[in-house]
Amino acid sequence: MQSDDTIITFDAAPGLRDLVVGEGSAEEALNHQLDQQTFHIRMANSQGRREAATLLLKKMYGWRGYSIDPNQQHALNKITLFAETAGQTVGTMSLCLDNDEVGLPADDNFRDKLDELRSQQRRLCEPSRLAIDKGVSKRVFAALIHISYIYAHNIHGFSDYVIEVNPRHVMFYKRMLGFKDCAAERPCSRVGAPAVLLRLDLSYMSEQIRKFGGLMEQPSNERSFYPYFFPCWDEPGITTRLMQGRT
Repeated sequence: MQSDDTIITFDAAPGLRDLVVGEGSAEEALNHQLDQQTFHIRMANSQGRREAATLLLKKMYGWRGYSIDPNQQHALNKITLFAETAGQTVGTMSLCLDNDEVGLPADDNFRDKLDELRSQQRRLCEPSRLAIDKGVSKRVFAALIHISYIYAHNIHGFSDYVIEVNPRHVMFYKRMLGFKDCAAERPCSRVGAPAVLLRLDLSYMSEQIRKFGGLMEQPSNERSFYPYFFPCWDEPGITTRLMQGRT
């Protein structure tokens, strides 16, 4: 049974192995008991939850050799989601919504490219500070992205994701979610590593969810992450819970 502030609860299907986002398959030793836990997605809307999300972020970014300042917060319209199982935070991501006052984190490095999109009346949002613990089902990543899509596109009418990713992760985001090139490699001041700017039209994501959402257990040649998304008939309930004072 869902707790009062849970956006959605799901069980990870047996046999789904870990995917550390952008890094390829994990070692066998990392496929631990979390794969078959019940997961809850919630808002990080308290100090304790934000601290738990930040600890996971520091752990996973440090493991990849990136620097991150946990106190560096962009003063903008932002939500933070987190996934937990058995009281343990195992996934987190933030979603920043563009506004006229402060823009997006990616403006620090790619302002010219984002302004081009804004001039085309595109409404931009930026998934950021994404971290998934080792040994956790692919469904956690898919759930966080799907819920952020519902919040941005279905509720608030944003049209595009823009993301800064390390060059070695570019093919992952293109292949698994359908992102396209938006700007070539530049230094990323926030994590002390190079970054490429990618863009995803959220109408494309909507089409893929309609086609493949919820089909992860059915035989298919589809190799993207979309079969791990929720089926489209789950979206109204998720939307309602996001709008009931949890936005």
